[in-house]
Amino acid sequence: MQPIDPLKNLNNPQRQAVTAGVGQTLVLAGPGSGKTRVLTQRIAYLIQHMGVRPENILSVTFTNKAAREMQHRLETLLPGQVQGIWLGTFHANCARILRREAEHLPFDRNFVIMDADDQLSIVRRAIKDLNLDDKTFRPTGIHAAISKAKNNLITANDFPSNGYREEVTRRIYQRYQQLLLASNGVDFDDLLLETVRLLVDNPAVRERYARRFEHVLVDEFQDTNLVQYELLKLLSSAHRNIFVVGDEDQSIYRWRGADYKNVLRFEEDFPQTQKILLEQNYRSTQTVLNAAQGVIERNKFRTPKRLFSDRGSGEVLTLYEAEDDKAEAEYVVETIRNAVTRSKTPAGNFAVMYRTNAQSRLLEESFLRVGMPYRLVGAQRFYGRREVKDVIAYLRLAHNPRDEVSLDRVINVPARGVGDKTILALKQAAQAAGKAPGETLMELGRPGSSKQQPGALAGRSEQVLAGFGMMLTRWTAAAEDNIPLPELFDRVVADTGYQDYLEDGSEEGNERWENVQELRRLAYEYTDLGLTAFLENLALVSDQDTLPDEALANAPTLLTLHAAKGLEFPQVFIIGLDDGLLPHARSKDDPEEMAEERRLLYVGITRAKDRVYLVRANRRSTFGGYDDQYPSPFLDDIPVELVKRQGQRRSGWDSSYRQSYRPKTWNVGTTGIHSTPPASSAPIIEQRYHPSDHVRHPIFGDGIVMDSRIQDSDEAVDVFFESVGFKRLAASLAKLEILPKPGK
Repeated sequence: MQPIDPLKNLNNPQRQAVTAGVGQTLVLAGPGSGKTRVLTQRIAYLIQHMGVRPENILSVTFTNKAAREMQHRLETLLPGQVQGIWLGTFHANCARILRREAEHLPFDRNFVIMDADDQLSIVRRAIKDLNLDDKTFRPTGIHAAISKAKNNLITANDFPSNGYREEVTRRIYQRYQQLLLASNGVDFDDLLLETVRLLVDNPAVRERYARRFEHVLVDEFQDTNLVQYELLKLLSSAHRNIFVVGDEDQSIYRWRGADYKNVLRFEEDFPQTQKILLEQNYRSTQTVLNAAQGVIERNKFRTPKRLFSDRGSGEVLTLYEAEDDKAEAEYVVETIRNAVTRSKTPAGNFAVMYRTNAQSRLLEESFLRVGMPYRLVGAQRFYGRREVKDVIAYLRLAHNPRDEVSLDRVINVPARGVGDKTILALKQAAQAAGKAPGETLMELGRPGSSKQQPGALAGRSEQVLAGFGMMLTRWTAAAEDNIPLPELFDRVVADTGYQDYLEDGSEEGNERWENVQELRRLAYEYTDLGLTAFLENLALVSDQDTLPDEALANAPTLLTLHAAKGLEFPQVFIIGLDDGLLPHARSKDDPEEMAEERRLLYVGITRAKDRVYLVRANRRSTFGGYDDQYPSPFLDDIPVELVKRQGQRRSGWDSSYRQSYRPKTWNVGTTGIHSTPPASSAPIIEQRYHPSDHVRHPIFGDGIVMDSRIQDSDEAVDVFFESVGFKRLAASLAKLEILPKPGK
């Protein structure tokens, strides 16, 4: 096959980006503007036109799926000429470096990468080891604090201890790291942090990699966090040829450390940066783009972009107001079903997006009621299923017998009579010998070993453990001999009797065994690559990587707005466009969080090729009742001529307590869709209520004002009532009495 010209089929800004000279280049790529094409054809251009050797190129992505797509495109552009490129995710490239440089690290090259469940298990163990209460120091919160610290380049010893809780968190962090090291393991964040520390602490190693990577290219740059940004600067420090592609308007992962301001820092750290805007969209109609731009233009700290499309204006957006959240779900399902049955539109053309996972429940129930299949993204991943994790744990032990987390998971699976006391005795014996429990198990499995073991492991306990130790010894020997992975897989399953354990005659048991067989099919793909590559791929796989592209054509897709990033669909529903859902209630007091909520809606709208449905509910079910809802303020920013309204807006309220709410009517303005009070209401222009005011409502009783602001010529007051909890009220109708503060 002949190479394909990397400058073929590019528009002018894309061509400018692909042919950029040496130095620093920042490409701000709007949604659907062909950023993957630019990135891959830039690599091909470096090789074909600038004479750069593939092994001198480092290209970093955020998902394995993106890396595979880029690899496929490169092989199409330059057949047989792209071997040697370092192309993969941040974590995969860091794992590769750490295994190569293990002599400089506190763990050896066979380190295991702990997944999210493993990490949480180790946090629990650390809390228990320190005799702390896991109800006071919740493992999920502690794990989040440790992860945040690592993403900000803070080690356990450097963790700030300005108060009691911070001091306890520091001690748990330290113990957590000790337990990781004892298992010869690292977590996801360690892959990045330890690589940065390696390069900072070892100038010769840093110089070697920086000299090797003559060109560093980065996808989704707006999603980098501090440790990733520092890593990129270190790896590009010799040649300073760094090419980054991103879009601050699509940065939606602040909660996991991503910082869109790295785009601004890049221009500060590299003042000679060439900045190129990709504004031509190849995905959406112009109407979809204009609506999205109306939402995003209110954000500060962004580079203005004028997205345009050659696909024509297209259909206006549909805004549907449902009576309640059940009707909201029913509208979505009925609209999709009618399009599929009457217009013969493929079911896979539709995606339904929402802010929180909990919003999927009513949708799922509605799809089930009409007998329509759907695909739920974000449900339990294949690799998170119990039986899959069990087999992976066995294989991890064969690869690294010191992996205590995997040992704890499967030492009694299937049940073989190993109770908590036996496990404790094993760990005590291992500690006394200065070894890992897995190593002690292997010693127990050797003939004559019982004479050398402590009394606590004598008798039946020693026999049971010895049997497991014999299996583990066989597996590790087979792994060291590099037997084909499928053969090792079959040996582990046969030795443990795992098939009989799963196939108990039930349908669930059969399905679980089918999942193990699916994992075995994946193992065949790693026959030549081996066990290490197989385990590393499983540890680094992401939710989007488990979403088969071909399956999207079979059913509507249900997913969160966060999960929608990088995907596209002909028709998109975005539900829950109520104030408190989108934007989320937790975000309203933080301008940065509010900006990210706006970016979430922008990302959702720009996933659509042809049509967008914006859906909300007038009221939502609570525990035993309903709460009335305000429309999302983001709706005000969409130009009114781009929206067609459907559904019914109630003119009044159906019970006495709802008289406290200000009924809204839709007013068509010149710039957007505005919700305003009825004409009879006198406008309120001065704020009367303030946070911490004590108030009394004629129905809800006493409460405390949490927030208040002038909105739509009225004062919107957020109050927490002792009787009913949080309520948002219109001051013109609520008849709130301000009470003297206690003690006055």
